Amino acid sequence: MFSMLGCRGAGEDPTMVSRVTAPLSRRTLLKLGGAAAAASTLGLGPDEGLANGDAPSKPVAVKRGGTFRLRMNQPPVHFDPHQTAAYSTMVPLSFAYNRLVKVQNGSSVAPGTQPIEGDLADSWDRQGETVYVFKLRKGIRWHLKPPVNGRELTADDVKYTYERLLATKGSSNQPILEMVDKVEAPDKYTVKFTLKEPNVWFVDRLASTSTWIVARECVEKHGDLTKWESVVGTGPWMLERYEPTTKMTFVRNPNYFQSGLPYVDAVELTVDPDPASAFATFLAGKYDFGPESGMAVRRSDLGAAKKKIGWYLQTRELLIDFGGLAAMKLDQDPFKDVRVRRAIAMADNWHEVLEHNVLSTGKGAPNPLIPAALKEWSLPIDKLPPEGRKLYEADPAGARQLLAEAGHKSGIAIPVETTAGYGPDWMDAVNIEVKNWKAAGLQVDLKVKDHSAFMSSSLQGKFDKMLLTQRDGPIDPDWYLTPLLPGHPLNWSGVNDPKLTEMIKLQRRTDKEKKRREIVYDIQRHFSQQVYFTFGASVSAVATWMPYVRDFGPNIGPDYGGRLVAAWLDK
Repeated sequence: MFSMLGCRGAGEDPTMVSRVTAPLSRRTLLKLGGAAAAASTLGLGPDEGLANGDAPSKPVAVKRGGTFRLRMNQPPVHFDPHQTAAYSTMVPLSFAYNRLVKVQNGSSVAPGTQPIEGDLADSWDRQGETVYVFKLRKGIRWHLKPPVNGRELTADDVKYTYERLLATKGSSNQPILEMVDKVEAPDKYTVKFTLKEPNVWFVDRLASTSTWIVARECVEKHGDLTKWESVVGTGPWMLERYEPTTKMTFVRNPNYFQSGLPYVDAVELTVDPDPASAFATFLAGKYDFGPESGMAVRRSDLGAAKKKIGWYLQTRELLIDFGGLAAMKLDQDPFKDVRVRRAIAMADNWHEVLEHNVLSTGKGAPNPLIPAALKEWSLPIDKLPPEGRKLYEADPAGARQLLAEAGHKSGIAIPVETTAGYGPDWMDAVNIEVKNWKAAGLQVDLKVKDHSAFMSSSLQGKFDKMLLTQRDGPIDPDWYLTPLLPGHPLNWSGVNDPKLTEMIKLQRRTDKEKKRREIVYDIQRHFSQQVYFTFGASVSAVATWMPYVRDFGPNIGPDYGGRLVAAWLDK
């Protein structure tokens, strides 16, 4: 299957990395020496690091102060969470905003799992199948900045936010809460949602980083939220300064509603588009986390990092959630024939793309319909039916045979649209894919479009025959099923499979998680044989952070602020 690369797209999926600090002090080095001895006793090898960043040493008291300095590979598209889903926007906003519920963070949370807990909401319950009532925490205040000036958060703010999100037509974020019929604020601390139809994933959708709660006053003052000055939230840090295309500086919110948090006084996000420069900065001790997507270090650079910093550099394998996707116009020839779609899948060589990927150097996982990174819901490839499983084994001869059986003995010519805006690693993977397709009799006319044009046309379903793009999104599996529903704006390929539609709607009505998981597995089994899309593999990256960073754990998704709010610097 078409595999993924090590960088996110320009203006769409930028790579986040990490932060700066001073060189290791003698005191820290002495502590680490003790940790090394303990790790040796535990049998940890020099390449294993310390699981979850937990050094096997005596617990120490939390220390306050310092600055988290992180790297981004691109500047934000803008600062309006309702008008873009770009990582370059969502990561910075994660430091300044909150949502009703969130994914739990910390070193105890396994990457790829998404346990939900309250954020601005103190509690919630479902009334019947379509009504959800949330009770807000009392006394939460907006940042002490104009035009909101520290007033208390109320249910009207939540109502305003979601009505604005749902009214932002054409936004890729609007479908996240498309199941909502109406939002009400019965009193100052109560929010009531009524859904159009049952959907047990609703609370998970509210944990999306596209659902930050915003202030009406900021929209009224600025016209929208695209300007950095409009970023006034309730989150742990406040955006103090933005130097366009260079740096964002956040300072601690002294009135944050989580008592005592955050521990760190400031956050700096520095934009550096050059991977070599970013890695050199990391080696110099000026980033606290690996300088690649997922706070990772390129595997080809990991040896140099351990040699420079030492074996006590903390690491953890992290399967990245984003991957490649090939979409086809199913109402057109030759894609009406499932044999042609299967031939395209068989021509893919996801192993080869992973081997050439600098983050993974061969390590990763093929993706079924639900990304493998969502490990609680993704069906392993070896559990697919034989007809679907064999499509993940690169077989150009088998692909040619399928094309011949479909009446295309001489092969077929296909125009394919993509963009170079996802970065050079993406184009490397595209070129490998095109080479393998040609070897199987698929003659590709590759059309590389400007990124903004690709986003506004191709990714709105306006493409000729076929496109190659990256996919990621909210962290609930139902989101990845949505593009299969007939008539949905994200259904670029025109999928119309009554059996699939029935199963998708059934799992949305199924409360018991075990039973729902089996339905989601059945959906993936059925889809694997029909090949309405093909999917690239996800890279297995090495998330990396310095020894003095405590109480941190990596995970998928752009909620960097959430992962760092309770982290601290043992320096």
